Order: sequence, then structure tokens, then C-alpha cells
Amino acid sequence: MKRGLLVIGLMLVGFGATSAFAQSRAGTSAAPELLIPVGAKYEATAGSANAFVTGVDAIYWNPAGLDMEKSVGGALFSYRQYIAGIGISYLAVGGRFGGLGSLALSIRSFNIGTIDVTTEDQPDGTGQQISPTFFTGGITYSKRLTDRISVGATVNLIDEGFGNVNASAVGFDIGVQYENLIGINGLGLGVAVKNVGTEMQYGGSGLYVQATIPSAGIGLSYYKVEAASFQLPSVIDIGLGYKKSLDHNNSLEVMGTFENNNFGIDEYRAGAQYDFMKTLAIRAGYLFSQTGGAFGSSAGTVSLFEGWSFGAGFDLSKLTGLGLSFDYAFVPARYFGANNLFDIHVAF
Repeated sequence: MKRGLLVIGLMLVGFGATSAFAQSRAGTSAAPELLIPVGAKYEATAGSANAFVTGVDAIYWNPAGLDMEKSVGGALFSYRQYIAGIGISYLAVGGRFGGLGSLALSIRSFNIGTIDVTTEDQPDGTGQQISPTFFTGGITYSKRLTDRISVGATVNLIDEGFGNVNASAVGFDIGVQYENLIGINGLGLGVAVKNVGTEMQYGGSGLYVQATIPSAGIGLSYYKVEAASFQLPSVIDIGLGYKKSLDHNNSLEVMGTFENNNFGIDEYRAGAQYDFMKTLAIRAGYLFSQTGGAFGSSAGTVSLFEGWSFGAGFDLSKLTGLGLSFDYAFVPARYFGANNLFDIHVAF
């Protein structure tokens, strides 16, 4: 217990100094796509299951949960129908290597489509189009230290590009999970610090601009626009949850997570999951956000996804003997159409 509390304490202290002025820096981070959740299984509960995520699903939410999975390994393919016609594809595969712990690889890409190129002289378009590319690839390691404590870390390579400019960075996630907290069977704690890493700065030939300087006697020439650099959107998630077996065929989980966003709005997430015969899962969650601080009361800016989310999962393992399951989540969005998430899980 002392070991787990020490790890959690160090994570909280290390993050505290960077989050003191979070709300006043909203919108000034790089790579905001890192904050878009992946996976229908836990997004259906509004991302509240930080203490209970396991297997390859845990890579995004809390990497400590990777080694908490009961199966030897697994794979996940997830697709999210995001806002403005953007599609997000996610693939992860991982496995346990005996007493050494678990290792996983993950890839996330965005399908943004094409965008018309405009300039100061041609605001209606030049006739050209660009296709932005947003890509994140990661490697995750997790180790169960005791029968109740697990730790994990992820190293992500983030790459963005459009036209003739590009930016990249390296980000780190670390997490810890604690089962049967303070001796209470079914009570869990999870803490994760995510997206701490190098700054991002765009570069490339697209930043060179044609210009003439008549006063200096210089004709047509080029100068380079120096892009500013920005930090990654670091966050810390602190979650609690409680699992209860109602009888041989029914179980219930209730959980909550607080997310402190270093560059935006803090979020409070609550959710529940009901399982029937370990085959059918019904899920629901609620996300509440508030600006607070320098921006006043909770009546101000709120999260795009504030409100209810719903979902369900169907596990074919008991019926077919195959480690195959499907999950779906419905997440309403302000000002845009609702998001639909689809997952395919394979356990082996």
C-alpha cells in the first residue's frame, strides 16, 4: 500500500506546478487531438472508468491497466465518427510476457478529408487542395507490482502535417491502478498523467513566403515565417470506482473520474456499467465541465461533449469459445452531430 501511495503522490506533485494557470491558457496547446478519447467501451461511460480500464483499452485512459487484463493478450480496432465529418481510426495490440509485464503497440490516425487552399490574393481558393495528416503511434509497458497495484507508461510519437508544413513531438503517459483500496473488496483507484513531453513547432517549405522590398532595392524574394512552439495538452485523471457482484449472473460497476486539463476546462465524469452473464453490458455516463477560475462560474464555457453518453457491449466468448466482442457508444455533441463509436475486441 505504501508503494502505491508513494507513486500516486509523486505523480500529483510533479503535475501540480504545471496546472496552476490552466484555465487562462485554454486553446494555447499543440496537438489537441490527443484529448479526443478512443474506444467505445469506456467512452460510453463518459471516460469515468480510470480505475477499472484493463487490457489494450487502457492504453489511452490509464496505461497501468494493460497488465491488469486477465487474458494473455488482445487486440482492438476502434472507429469514431467525430465532428465535421472527421473519422478517427485506432488499432492496438498487446500481450503479457510472463512475469516481465505487458507490452502493447498502438496507432491512431485521423481522416480529415481535403481542404481548399486559399491565399491573401485568392481568398476563394487557388484550385489546389490539401489533405491534413494527423498520426499518433505509441508503445506501452505495464507491470503488476503486487496482486493489487499496477503501473504503466506509454511513449507516443505525434506527427501532424498539411500542405508543405509538418510538426512532430514525443509525449509520455504514466499511470497507476490500485485494486481493493484500503482493504475494501471491489474499490479501485486510478491515477494517470498524460501528454507530458516535447513542444511542437511547425516547419517546412510552406512557411516560405514571396515578397518584394522596394525600399531596400530588393526584388522578388523569399522570407521564412517562424512558427511559434506550443506545449502538449497535458492532463491528470484521478478516478475511483466500485465493483459489486449482485449474484452469479449479474454485476454492477459505478465509477467517477476528475480530469484536470492543463490548457482548458476541468471535467467531472461519472458512469455505470451493468453486466449480465458476462455477455451483455449496458453502459451510461455523464460528463460535467466548468470553467471556474479566471472565467467565473460554471455558467461559462463548457465542454463540447458535456452531457449524457450511452452504449452497450456484446461478448461472444461464452457462446462461441472465441475471444471476440463488440462495443458501441453514442456520444452527443454541442453544435454538431452526435459521435458514434464502434469497437471490435479480440482476446487470446
